[in-house]
Amino acid sequence: MSNQRARRVAEQIRHELATILMREMKDPRIHGVTLTAVEVTSDLEHAKVWFTLLSGDAREVGKALGHAAGFLRTELAHRLRMRTVPRLVFHHDESVERGARLSHLIDQAVEEDRAHHRDDEAQG
Repeated sequence: MSNQRARRVAEQIRHELATILMREMKDPRIHGVTLTAVEVTSDLEHAKVWFTLLSGDAREVGKALGHAAGFLRTELAHRLRMRTVPRLVFHHDESVERGARLSHLIDQAVEEDRAHHRDDEAQG
């Protein structure tokens, strides 16, 4: 089985799951969830699904997605042409929040540097 196939299957799973979450899930905890990546094992038995959210508690959302995993897997089985559908495990993707936090710190440092230079020019 090729790595290319696993990547193609992972992207197809991400796309279909995003559609299912948006159109078919009624759980309010799942609103605002974005699927950022899917990693599928080479044997296509397991899939790690990475998500981020606009607001809310990542643990609660993870629990809600975990409880819905059976339903989601069944829905994937109806949509994908695969002999078996991978078992889904959901993980919170902290990279977006980490990136936003770093960006904020950089902006803050630049602003402090500008203020420091203005103070130096005013004194000198």
